Amino acid sequence: MPGTDVEELLSLAVRLAESAGALLLEALGSAHAGLGTKTSGTDMVSDVDRASERLIVEALGSARPHDGILGEEGGVHHGTSGVRWVIDPLDGTTNYLYGQPAFTVSIAAEVEGRSEVGVVAAPVLGELFAAVRGRGATRNGSPISCSAKDDLDTALVGTGFSYEAERRRHQAAALSVVLPRVRDIRRAGAASLDLCWAADGRLDGFYEHGLQPWDFAAGALIASEAGAFVGDLDGGPPSGAFALATTPALFEPLRQLLVEARAGAG
Repeated sequence: MPGTDVEELLSLAVRLAESAGALLLEALGSAHAGLGTKTSGTDMVSDVDRASERLIVEALGSARPHDGILGEEGGVHHGTSGVRWVIDPLDGTTNYLYGQPAFTVSIAAEVEGRSEVGVVAAPVLGELFAAVRGRGATRNGSPISCSAKDDLDTALVGTGFSYEAERRRHQAAALSVVLPRVRDIRRAGAASLDLCWAADGRLDGFYEHGLQPWDFAAGALIASEAGAFVGDLDGGPPSGAFALATTPALFEPLRQLLVEARAGAG
């Protein structure tokens, strides 16, 4: 049975993220939507989502057949090795189908339930973010770190919105409280990329309510290893209930503002 050497896991994650990214680039402009939806009628899934996940899952099954797998498009395998791969084969499907560049392949390797390796590839941007727990984070092999911003009023903050109408209403109401208190808001449409941008100082913070494990498993580790504070609104780790990543100085002020705005409601 394969071991859990993190260098092996990292090398495999990078190779598969790059291969899936190449597949996405090759199909860009010709992928078809309408084969199904995810959380709502407006949350699209495409043929290339499934093709990307199939590529990753089949390669993992060959290289590490005893590992578990959790994939967004249904690739689930309960392994016995203590390692589980958490995969978003195309984060930002709507961007992809509209020809916008903010989409990624996100792959995390969990060991005994905790992300130890995270890789996020943004193929159009030519960037690959990676992290191993305790060893820092990189972009295209060079070390990265979060910004040093300590003033919420001048912070650039990323967020995202659900495709479920009722949750969107709650998120819009919370945003109306947050927006006047920060420099500005950005919405890229791919949480994994937002988290990497928080890691790389392109955002001073990011928050979102209602993510799935594959949305943040890799990106949250990358942000944390780049020096960002990562968690939820209640002092726990990021979760489907809430994910927040900011510079160390901004975490508590932004958390308090989000609590005030009831950003975790709905």
